[in-house]
Amino acid sequence: MSTLASENLQQLFPSAADIPEDARLAAPIHQRVSLVDGELRSWEGACKTVLSPVCVRQPSGEPEQVPIGSYPVMGAAESDAALDAAVRAYDHGRGEWPTMTVRQRIACMQDFIRRMVAERSQIVNLIMWEIGKSLADSTKEFDRTVSYMQDTIEALKEQDNSNSRFTIAEGTIGQIRRTPLGVVLCMGPYNYPLNETFATLIPALLMGNTVVFKPPQYGTLLFNPLLEAFRDAFPKGVINTIYAPGAVVVPHMLASGKINVLALIGSSKVADHLKKQHPKSHRLRAILGLNAKNAAIILPDADIDLAVKECLLGALSFNGQRCTALKMLMVHRSIVDTFLERFTEQLAKLKVGMPWEKGVSTRRCRACTAPPI
Repeated sequence: MSTLASENLQQLFPSAADIPEDARLAAPIHQRVSLVDGELRSWEGACKTVLSPVCVRQPSGEPEQVPIGSYPVMGAAESDAALDAAVRAYDHGRGEWPTMTVRQRIACMQDFIRRMVAERSQIVNLIMWEIGKSLADSTKEFDRTVSYMQDTIEALKEQDNSNSRFTIAEGTIGQIRRTPLGVVLCMGPYNYPLNETFATLIPALLMGNTVVFKPPQYGTLLFNPLLEAFRDAFPKGVINTIYAPGAVVVPHMLASGKINVLALIGSSKVADHLKKQHPKSHRLRAILGLNAKNAAIILPDADIDLAVKECLLGALSFNGQRCTALKMLMVHRSIVDTFLERFTEQLAKLKVGMPWEKGVSTRRCRACTAPPI
């Protein structure tokens, strides 16, 4: 590396001493437990080290990814244990959790929310360090998730009230009640590991289903502070975790036929492949949030400054690593030159920096050089 390049890196990346106190992790998290059947089971097998995408300048002057912890690398046997615990807890709809009243399940969820909020600071910092999201956006993800959970509770209350009413259709009096579906396999994405995962996991739990939860490959440690909350807020076997490569355990669990619902935020290719692993794929319920090709359409009478602001936000939030990111901008030819001029002006003003810095739009990362072929 040239002297100039080395000096530039020293200016771009902070040393450990330069990191603000409130942005630091107290210590690496070396997780050695999983939640199965209401207990935290110890793990003594292989583990994977988690390297933060956030680089810190070392004494040598070179920026390096920071090790922030590790988590278990399990296999088929451990996934069987988690799945069987969920199956027992559901017990064909006769288990404690699916037979609870809506009021009782809501009380458990509210207890979990209280425990989760108590861990807010640590979870926000883990989101920032584990996936490189800005501190402001990491905080927003946590708070938005809590709001979503509370809104889901209110929606369930409203639904339950409407279920108590009788309806009349073509002279027939009836009452419609919604029941749980069974055992749900929940998997979320790395870019919104907390919010998108809970977008399926929380409704699944509230409706009386039992869950096997596999965290995303990137964004695993941030769930560690919630394991005790899950254990203490819900009956045993209602929520079970598995830490393993998806390609190893997910097809294996689906092939057992014990999964009733696949809840996945990911790609359509993966979803199609996984659904085929179930022996009765026509009976497998699928709750999917898949890839998208979102477009912005700017018409001649648009407020160009507002359109530029929204397009930059939509295209580049979290470095553009979102399935809902704007990927195509369709601008009317009569205003395209003006739009491009203002768009590039505002683009140049975006702040690039470390995730804890105020006003950062794009996280600074170290470029990787491909090996010669």
